Amino acid sequence: MASKPHWGGWKRVCDLARAADDKPGHDPRRFFETHLRPFAVVSQDGNANGLVTGYYEPLLRGSRVRTAEFAQPLRGVPDDLLTIDLSSIFPELKDKRVRGRLEGNKVVPYWTRAEINARGDRIPARTLLYVDDPIELFFLQVQGSGRVRLPDGSVTRVNYADQNGYPYQSIGRALVDRGEMKLEDASMQGIQAWARANPSRVEALLNSNPSYVFFREVNNSKDGPIGALGVPLTPERSIAIDPRSIPLGSPVFLATTRPNSRQSLNRLVMAQDTGSAIQGAVRADYFWGFGKEAGELAGRMKQSGRMWLLLPPEMVPK
Repeated sequence: MASKPHWGGWKRVCDLARAADDKPGHDPRRFFETHLRPFAVVSQDGNANGLVTGYYEPLLRGSRVRTAEFAQPLRGVPDDLLTIDLSSIFPELKDKRVRGRLEGNKVVPYWTRAEINARGDRIPARTLLYVDDPIELFFLQVQGSGRVRLPDGSVTRVNYADQNGYPYQSIGRALVDRGEMKLEDASMQGIQAWARANPSRVEALLNSNPSYVFFREVNNSKDGPIGALGVPLTPERSIAIDPRSIPLGSPVFLATTRPNSRQSLNRLVMAQDTGSAIQGAVRADYFWGFGKEAGELAGRMKQSGRMWLLLPPEMVPK
């Protein structure tokens, strides 16, 4: 998609969609087939197959005050976290942002996960909540959003707010590289089981990933969590993508298989979210929804898949 897109094509299609919506006989599938064209997404090396993983919205147990049971801080964005948009200086670095902090008159990298944990409350960040399980908190950071049930039974919601600037490094891969787990067992459930069996080693494992996510508290609702596009995610219809390859808001036809199976999973989805681990053209993270069942599916999903971007005819690259 190197050529400059004709955004008027989307306006035309959206105007037609608004006019047809809820009209008698309106067939959404026929509408897409009539007004959009599929464009096969391929990687830079020409490979049309890529990785499809899954994510979900977890439920954690937490408290607004620190106790012996609830001791793991869920932090907001630190006051000293700087975000530098490099494209203002180098236009060719569009979408490249650097996180850092001031040390004297120099901008230096922000603290790593290990350093944040070691500094504790010396990090100038408001603690939103305290939760009871460090591995569940880690996976909340991986998912990017979740719900927290408080002792009085009420539920609050948290969403991704920012990140410390370091690339995500898989703790499952770390366990595999150390010979402590087979690759086929390195699912979310497998990692959780390892953590339960090795509680004294959990902190060191988590610190092998320098990335750290900060949150904001949001109003609870019946809708899905808010994705990077700013709209609620829809279970089994929303995906996270790399926006350098797939424009946010685009309809995508995804052809993959269900977790740990050969059963086809072929459907129209919307590119409504992003994630630091989602990099490359043929790469998608499939949103399964909220709760334990969604988590079981998301944690096991590591499938091969193909993607077709659906575009107005005038926007399809030559």
